[in-house]
Amino acid sequence: MQDPFEKFAEWYCRAGESEDLADAVALATADSRGYPSVRMVLLKGHGPDGFVFYTNMESRKGREIIDNPRAALCFHWKSLTRQVRIEGPLEQVSDEEADAYFDSRARDSRIGAWASKQSRPMEGRFEFEAAIAKYAAKYAVGHIPRPPYWTGFRLRPEAIEFWEERKFRLHDRSKYRREGTGDWTLEKLYP
Repeated sequence: MQDPFEKFAEWYCRAGESEDLADAVALATADSRGYPSVRMVLLKGHGPDGFVFYTNMESRKGREIIDNPRAALCFHWKSLTRQVRIEGPLEQVSDEEADAYFDSRARDSRIGAWASKQSRPMEGRFEFEAAIAKYAAKYAVGHIPRPPYWTGFRLRPEAIEFWEERKFRLHDRSKYRREGTGDWTLEKLYP
């Protein structure tokens, strides 16, 4: 049985050759009442320790993650007619990991992280542009620190499903499951 992380890495690499945004992934979360929400985020790391993305903790997704630290990811690579679904608990990345990724971002993106009150209502675009100007002036020279409310999360998969289109809707589906830190089990699913 192929390791699901190796299989993902192969598919992800192949998607990077044919997709404009191979790292774009739908992230589904739910609030404390179980009300679901889904949006696109960018994958910023993957491997046996999990799948990493970053966000503003004060955003809707950040609040949902705090209330209910479980999520699902869905990659859809249209050009390859492939999909990968991943489910599991979330954990916050270390401050060192978040700092390193934040420092790797474009300067304007780091300013934007300070200026945006993500997911909250704003009076108009001018309000946001004024905040951008304020933080651009504040951090005109030198290092831009990571905002205390901006961090990353790692989804530690308990299930990874690979779906590949076949003719006549006779698709190929393989689902890997794991309990805790145990070994993966593999089952084939009807399309």
